[in-house]
Amino acid sequence: MKVILLQDVKTLGKKGEIVNVNDGYARNYILPKKIGLEANGKNLNDLKLQKQNEEKVAQEKLAAAQALAAELADKFITVKIQAGVEGKVFGSISSKEISMEAKRQLNLDIDKKKIVIPDAIKSLGTYHVNIKLHKDVTATLSVKVEAK
Repeated sequence: MKVILLQDVKTLGKKGEIVNVNDGYARNYILPKKIGLEANGKNLNDLKLQKQNEEKVAQEKLAAAQALAAELADKFITVKIQAGVEGKVFGSISSKEISMEAKRQLNLDIDKKKIVIPDAIKSLGTYHVNIKLHKDVTATLSVKVEAK
């Protein structure tokens, strides 16, 4: 019997796949536990429509991430931190501080978990910080660190 999986099953396959299983296994385990549906015409058509919708949503998210990356390319934010003599900074700039300043200065919500700081920012100057907007899109934001 052919079955469309509704969730990942360790030994069978991933969600959305069509797999061939024994009739008894399908009737006694997969169908009652709502792990899968019988692969009939209606269910196959629903699966096809669902996959098309998911692809469309993924394309829209990718386009939005690319637009945001283009917008961030020429922008910069300024972060003020307490510094001592010769530009020695007390502490370092974290992704949380960069996220808060981006919200305040640029009015952009950037998740602090998506900000990738290559090395700790522990001195005054300008730095380029990568922001992972999408699995295929990474933007660069300039961060200028100044003394208070």
